[in-house]
Amino acid sequence: MGEIVVITGLAQGMGREVAKLLAKSGDSVAGFDMDAESLRSLQKELDGIGGEHYLTPLDITDRKGILKFRDTVLNKYGKVDTVLSNVGIGFFGPFEEISLDAALKCFEINVIGASAIFQAFLPTMRKQRKGKLIAMSSLVGQIPFPFESIYTGSKFAIEGLVQSLQFEVKPFGIQVAMIEPAQVSTTFAAKIHKLPPENSPYRDRAKRFIDRDNELIKTAPTPEYAAGVMFKVLKKKKLKLRYQIDFMSTFFIFINKILPKWLRDSILVNYMDIKP
Repeated sequence: MGEIVVITGLAQGMGREVAKLLAKSGDSVAGFDMDAESLRSLQKELDGIGGEHYLTPLDITDRKGILKFRDTVLNKYGKVDTVLSNVGIGFFGPFEEISLDAALKCFEINVIGASAIFQAFLPTMRKQRKGKLIAMSSLVGQIPFPFESIYTGSKFAIEGLVQSLQFEVKPFGIQVAMIEPAQVSTTFAAKIHKLPPENSPYRDRAKRFIDRDNELIKTAPTPEYAAGVMFKVLKKKKLKLRYQIDFMSTFFIFINKILPKWLRDSILVNYMDIKP
């Protein structure tokens, strides 16, 4: 029997592709997403591949729904091997002009959402004395990007959460890890890129940032490629704390550690074409 892998946010993109890879390897996928239509089509694909899979429409902010989902998964499979927190939303805009209510929603989904799904399955993993908790972080969880202050903050929070959690759960045989993609060629960025109003003092630089980001996305890894990397992480027997999707992310994180701040900042500003 293969492993039981729980995935949140798997109806589209990287989550969808990694679910199919897991099914092909003989693992069972249990997951949820708000996109019911895409979820139904994924269920058909997984059923066509073979195996027992359980997908259901669910909002990551529905705490009682998550606990009900957990109970259904454990009743169906009797165990859980890996939980991948893949659900998340982006957030773009000059900090001065953003809606803090919208920012709160971003933290609710990206940070508390990951916390909720981890917390739901932790007791079972603790009793099993084994399990893997893997969170989708981001390059901006280590390298802050301008005009993405709220999204960056949510990913910094994920980084801190997972690093702290590892000390609590390690004695029970539970491993934790983060996957830190930069750009992936999906519609993720396009959904959040919105120019500030005409009279905004940030408009020109924000536009240049968006244009540059759109250029980078054209040559970014595909969801299929990213899913291949994620699949390998999910199947590892022993996890390290961080994984990147592509060389560019690994390179930027490396130079972020060794270069002085003034030089790192200069590289970032020039790379994203946002010099004043």
